[in-house]
Amino acid sequence: MPTYDYVCDSCDYRFELFQSITESAKRKCPKCKKSRLRRLIGTGAGILFKGSGFYVTDYRSESYKKAAEADKKAAAPPATDKSTGSDKPAKKSKPHE
Repeated sequence: MPTYDYVCDSCDYRFELFQSITESAKRKCPKCKKSRLRRLIGTGAGILFKGSGFYVTDYRSESYKKAAEADKKAAAPPATDKSTGSDKPAKKSKPHE
């Protein structure tokens, strides 16, 4: 059950009220008894995660994982021969006899 913030437009009394979501907003101020009470729009509560943690990648489908792996392999640069700058692998030289 959420906690709602209220303010009275007549006496400026501010308070929090723990009430059900289905319950209608209160209208009568508990302090001055006038019907000038309004419920404020709050920022809400943050999400609390308990445990070791949750990550976006924890629940990826198998098809997503396979596509990501294929993308990673396609994006990898080809092996090059550093001495010639060629895309072909370097030739092994035979020792002179």
